Amino acid sequence: MSKVALDNDGGQWTLTLTDPDRRNCLDEAMIRELGDAVSAVAAEPGARTLVVAGEGTAFCAGADLPALFGEAAGRSVGDLRGHLHNVYDSFLRLRALKIPTIAAVQGAAVGAGLNLAMACDVRIAGPRASFAATFSKIGLHPGGGCTWFLVDALGPQKALALLLDGGALDGEEAVRQGLALALADDPLAAAHEKAARWAALDPALARDIKSAVGVARSDDFGATLEFESWAQASSATGPAIQEVVARFRKS
Repeated sequence: MSKVALDNDGGQWTLTLTDPDRRNCLDEAMIRELGDAVSAVAAEPGARTLVVAGEGTAFCAGADLPALFGEAAGRSVGDLRGHLHNVYDSFLRLRALKIPTIAAVQGAAVGAGLNLAMACDVRIAGPRASFAATFSKIGLHPGGGCTWFLVDALGPQKALALLLDGGALDGEEAVRQGLALALADDPLAAAHEKAARWAALDPALARDIKSAVGVARSDDFGATLEFESWAQASSATGPAIQEVVARFRKS
């Protein structure tokens, strides 16, 4: 039985983890199907947006710990590290998508499940959402990019405290701290509403705005300005802005 559902509505894609009885934990089957689903969206030229969601009470309860670490004591660090990179790749493929991605977090996003949500561009939290970095509580170092994600969202001081505490943020606090964008009674519906607005943009414009934010995050002002000058010049040749210019000329 499939553990990931992938649906398309006119270029607006939805990826849903469908193992609610196990709180959508990332076991080997889920990891494989998740990676394949993200790659399938990446290969679709008509894709405009992607919403990531989980069935049931949890968004994703994290990795299947017995399956992933049950025999860790008998394996070399190098061997285990290689396997972990395969696990990470299943959700980090989201970061390579050129389209806007939104996580609809209706319940607990724990450990690797937190990473899955953070790998999306935007997070919409529900009233029962929880963003939990509980690694230290089980004697495990954070992985899957969690340290980078939290430092990027919260700053180093708050990220360090959260990781050392093995703590969690509820939906309201996640929004207040900047880890999530908004709180909604129905985060999936809110995510689809936002995705529909973004999907209506010219695809090249949406792609270049996302790229510009990435440049601004990782590079300096000069690099951002150069990218903007190219992207703005490119968009200026499009029909949308030319229609606006024509209206101004008539007024």
